[in-house]
Amino acid sequence: MKEMKQEIAAEELQSGADLLIKCLENQGVELIFGYPGGSVLPLYDALYDETIPNILTRHEQGAVHAAEGYAKATGNPGVVIVTSGPGATNVVTGIADAMIDSVPLVVITGQVTTPGIGKDAFQEADMLGITVPITKNNYQVRDIEELPRIVNEAFHIATTGRKGPVLIDLPKDITVLRANPKMDQVVHLESYQPTKNPSVLQIERLMNLLKKAKKPLVLAGGGVVAANGGKELRQFVEKYQLPTVTTLLGLGLLPHEHPSFLGMGGMHGTYAANIAMMETDLLINIGSRFDDRLACSPEAFAPHAKVAHIDVDPVEIGKIIKTDIPIVGDAKIALQQMLEIELDSPDYTEWRIECQARKEKYPLKYKRDEQKIKPQEVVEIVGRITEGKAYVVTDVGQHQMWAAQFYPFQFPRQLITSGGLGTMGYGIPAGIGVKFAKKKETVVVFVGDGGFQMTNQELAILNQNNLDIKFILLNNRSLGMVRQWQETFFNERRSQSVFNEQPDFMKMAEAYGIAGRKISNPATLEAELTEGFATAGPMLIEVMICNREHVLPMIPAGMPNDQMLGVD
Repeated sequence: MKEMKQEIAAEELQSGADLLIKCLENQGVELIFGYPGGSVLPLYDALYDETIPNILTRHEQGAVHAAEGYAKATGNPGVVIVTSGPGATNVVTGIADAMIDSVPLVVITGQVTTPGIGKDAFQEADMLGITVPITKNNYQVRDIEELPRIVNEAFHIATTGRKGPVLIDLPKDITVLRANPKMDQVVHLESYQPTKNPSVLQIERLMNLLKKAKKPLVLAGGGVVAANGGKELRQFVEKYQLPTVTTLLGLGLLPHEHPSFLGMGGMHGTYAANIAMMETDLLINIGSRFDDRLACSPEAFAPHAKVAHIDVDPVEIGKIIKTDIPIVGDAKIALQQMLEIELDSPDYTEWRIECQARKEKYPLKYKRDEQKIKPQEVVEIVGRITEGKAYVVTDVGQHQMWAAQFYPFQFPRQLITSGGLGTMGYGIPAGIGVKFAKKKETVVVFVGDGGFQMTNQELAILNQNNLDIKFILLNNRSLGMVRQWQETFFNERRSQSVFNEQPDFMKMAEAYGIAGRKISNPATLEAELTEGFATAGPMLIEVMICNREHVLPMIPAGMPNDQMLGVD
């Protein structure tokens, strides 16, 4: 009898690899983006028989960017598994990108066996030391009994408060040891208790200021998107008909054509948005960091305004712009509290008319050219073809700003882009992650010829997984944004920013087994784009654009927001 009980107990024991997969299943993980290697072979062997699919990217950087795209499109945490050493260090850029853009990720890196740690074993890298500054938290599993607790805590930390990446470093021997630890552990961390509910008194102070204001302005950022507060933001704006500006990561919170929407603010924002921020007497910032691309000259920013700043991360409040009413808490809950307070019909008609007049007088524009394709027109046409309903993913550079300026965004989480870190190579894998999340929706990726050459190997994933994505390669034969700055501020000395030799991108599409189309005639641009989008399956559409076009308007770095180049 005793031997039988021992046999039953032994059967109940699970390997660390099986335990990890069970933990991921319990967290509702739908898929993993990853790349196998020596230290995670037991884990991938377990995945062979499990229900969670692994999307085999062609580079670890691609895996983490794909997970970011998935997380940004859904709000759910993206999950990455890579091997130790170079596999692990290859995800560092993506983790840093996710940290600054507040993207929930759980990144699991393989590690050498526990006895080899610290001894420069083959493919060992100190991932805890490397990722301390770019994660919300990181763990190294030293005891298999602790694995479920660590996984549960990692997901909890990644998805609460200011969302962000958490890393779990998993030694190989932990994945093969066997145990039967408690799985359904309640997470309670004394040292991590993010404030979710804002102070009611501070909300009341804000609303009292709103009642007295003559020129109130709402600034909405990615924090509203992360909190799923788009509905409440729109209700608040419409209730008082408040002029509203968004950051790059806040685009889509109000529809492009909404009467209160003044456009994106900051370096490449609209004239109406930037002047409104300079003239407002009450700036209500909800979920924006006041980063240097928005507040280009912090000491001269919103000089006449009382500033209210609502943010779930208290570190951001007062860090860059002096704040009169600091409100720590979840953006959605804060907006709900603000909506519950009734004001006696404040009248901002004169201010609204003033803001709207600027919007109409100084719209975003560009000079058309019958001989050259203008990138802004490409974005406008794609907007018409997709009726403003596509998920738009961008890489980083000029095309990113043109997409932000000229695509008619309609809903939150519609624009998927690298904001704070500005990571070239982000677009293609992020677009793939978005399509896995939104398989029935149209997904468009705008990418430049520079960024395309960094991560195009991920195109290999498309046919294998039946991913119908349209990639718009805006080819200006240069690192466009670098070139623009050189032409504007460095006496047109285009140092290492022009590609004198390029690969044949259509042959690259053919090599990956996807359709390709090259467009160079302005007269046939719309017809060819329309035909491309009507073609089923993934396609690379290379558009040869004017190679001297600049993104305008533009605020030179360090200048006040009303000092804009490119405004007549």
